[in-house]
Amino acid sequence: MPAPGAPLELREFERPRLEPGAILLQTLASEVCGTDAHLWNGQLAGVPYPIIPGHVSVGRIAEASQAEDVDGRPLRPGQIVTFLDVYGTCGRCWYCTVAHATTRCPERRVYGVTLSSDDGLLGGWSEYIHLKPGVHVIPLPEALDWRAFMAGGCGMPTALHAVTLAGIAFGDTVVVQGAGPVGLCAAALAQLRGAGAVIVIGGPALRLQAAARLGADATIDIADTTPDERLARIRDLTHGRGADVTIEATGVPEAVPEGMRLTRDAGRYVVVGQYTDVGSATFNPHLDLNQKHLDVRGCWGSDVGHLYRAVRVMARHRFGWTDLITREYPLEDAQQALEDVAAQTVVKALIVP
Repeated sequence: MPAPGAPLELREFERPRLEPGAILLQTLASEVCGTDAHLWNGQLAGVPYPIIPGHVSVGRIAEASQAEDVDGRPLRPGQIVTFLDVYGTCGRCWYCTVAHATTRCPERRVYGVTLSSDDGLLGGWSEYIHLKPGVHVIPLPEALDWRAFMAGGCGMPTALHAVTLAGIAFGDTVVVQGAGPVGLCAAALAQLRGAGAVIVIGGPALRLQAAARLGADATIDIADTTPDERLARIRDLTHGRGADVTIEATGVPEAVPEGMRLTRDAGRYVVVGQYTDVGSATFNPHLDLNQKHLDVRGCWGSDVGHLYRAVRVMARHRFGWTDLITREYPLEDAQQALEDVAAQTVVKALIVP
């Protein structure tokens, strides 16, 4: 991706020489997600174009130089692994040590997002990926097919972070705003946390059908309803109170005040979808927040713990993950994949070199 809005280009790179602790990963698949569309539209700050997109990937180890996985076990050629896309978190700053919020570390860099292709194979839309020393690597268990893992992609650890922050209790009614990968994964995980009912609001129909297959009790299409109608529907389904927990996974600013109103008094609202700055929204601090005694929690990305747990959850609980994959694209069709994701004509798209 040479620049925002520019057509994607196929380029060749030298095969990297591995430093101690590094890995050369032969890519099996890399995700195409909403973040990639934001990158193409120039909506993320600090992106060092040109970049190789693809921040969540899975591959087979081609070479390993004294590298270990997150459990401290030696890694060997032939293993199928994934890795945390975040690289360079320092472990020494105030956010890392005091706040325990590694996603806010100022040294944090991300494969496929904030690492330039001028520095090598540092993104997943590529035949090989150079995993630098210190990258957190997680082997996939035999029970987890790599396509099933990639069906969750970055949406799964991000949703796991959001659902954990939400503190879902047994029997809670959970509303998920957004039927993209994060929202769909949140709907599945909410069930595992003991939700009594899960309602997904979003679109288009293709994604709402996927939500129903994953076990959502009800879906509401935003194309057919107004905010007032959606509020009335949620009230009807919750004895007039609203959701115990609402998780926003839309990326649309206007969804946030709507989600506050969908949530019951003294309920919990987790905002995870506002990953990029696409504008402002307004709410009434008295009616929407203070009087409601509403607990609002922001959720930014994920860390290695969320990815590690996501792998274990997906290996144990089989929701038919691979059904979420709409289409796989070779490298030469990456532009089409990007445009399809931006147009929401797919649920999950993969680059398969």
